[in-house]
Amino acid sequence: METILIKALQLILSLSILVIIHEFGHFIFARIFKVRVEKFYLFFDPWFSLFKYKPKNSDTEYGVGWLPLGGYCKISGMIDESMDKEAMAQPPKPYEFRSKPAGQRLLIMVGGVVFNFILALFIYSMVLFTWGDTFLPLKNMKMGMNYSETFHEVGFVDGDILLRADGVELERFNSDCFRKVVEAKEVTVLRQGQERTIAIPADMMQRCMREGKGFADPNRFPMVIKEIPSMDSPAAKAGLQPGDSIVGVNGEATPTFYEVSEALAAHKGEQIALDFYRAGLRQQLTLQTDTAGKLGVMAMLPTELYQMEHRTYDLFSCVPSGVMLGINTLKGYVGDMKYVFTKEGASSLGGFGTIANLFPATWDWRAFWKQTAFLSIILAFMNIIPIPALDGGHVMFLLYEVITRRKPSDKFLEYAQMAGMGLLLLLLLYANGNDLIRAFFR
Repeated sequence: METILIKALQLILSLSILVIIHEFGHFIFARIFKVRVEKFYLFFDPWFSLFKYKPKNSDTEYGVGWLPLGGYCKISGMIDESMDKEAMAQPPKPYEFRSKPAGQRLLIMVGGVVFNFILALFIYSMVLFTWGDTFLPLKNMKMGMNYSETFHEVGFVDGDILLRADGVELERFNSDCFRKVVEAKEVTVLRQGQERTIAIPADMMQRCMREGKGFADPNRFPMVIKEIPSMDSPAAKAGLQPGDSIVGVNGEATPTFYEVSEALAAHKGEQIALDFYRAGLRQQLTLQTDTAGKLGVMAMLPTELYQMEHRTYDLFSCVPSGVMLGINTLKGYVGDMKYVFTKEGASSLGGFGTIANLFPATWDWRAFWKQTAFLSIILAFMNIIPIPALDGGHVMFLLYEVITRRKPSDKFLEYAQMAGMGLLLLLLLYANGNDLIRAFFR
């Protein structure tokens, strides 16, 4: 329950920041062009609001709604989600959106998207400046990775070390690495000291989405004792020491942490023979595991066993690196959108539950800001899609007006807005329905 609460709080805080920045983008451009903003709200406020405040001599009411599905900036003389038909029936006023030139209206509409993208670049830059960039290079993962069944089928073997995709070096294990692998024609791996080439099928991404087996588990590492917390543990009583590397249980080889764990779990509370290396020498001893099949030790993590790479950034270098990170993230996300229109892609869509799971189970500011930057890019891209009710829909009609010099009628825009809102509601229900199906029926 605590994990769910922490993820939910991170999601709410992140989305609140993104919504405020997005709506402020619309707000600031509206004020630059002297367009009146009637409301500026975080979350929606049908029937009532949790908080509202209107400063003296201000035309804008600021508030917090009770429905946490976004937010809005109500601009005078604009057909938006408020569907204020009564105001639109009145003659246009100089301070209204509809009275301004198409170019100014276009800037007001793209303001939210622009501010979200700038925010993402700023966050990425500040994350690099504050924490730097620490990662485990793929080439340093000497035991490779354990691959999913989907990747076994095309020729990957557990322990393969990823080297290149279509001749381009693979640096680290992340979503970009996965994308490069599944979209490559061939991938080069290091297997038992020799380079091997694996042909990748053209439909590899669809296979991954359809079978839902994932890509690979990077946590393939030896079982090396870091610490023995209790002197009453089976390990302490048997004489094991920090630095011992366990490689066999009852005569069976267990080169990785998970193989050691599985072998121990099969012999709960039993006497076993343990093979291990100490100071380069192979040794053996016998001990009795506890009732849970444990030794009572803390094992070293991959980050402690393998050589990490850390890059630091000053104020001059963090900005260009942050900008490149943001641009590459956007490129990757836009490239992935082509899969949404496949059967497998549609079934993989997720709602708030999927987004919340992007955040870690414990509060980590570095992870929080990186995910917020990623979501800011998603929000910017999704909002510019030319669907009525989204910013992109308004931009589409404005571009039509600029090109044809003909403005769509208010009645047409009203119908388009209603259709767009209906479509977005269906997508929202579908995506969150997928979350419920995955949570309770898979």
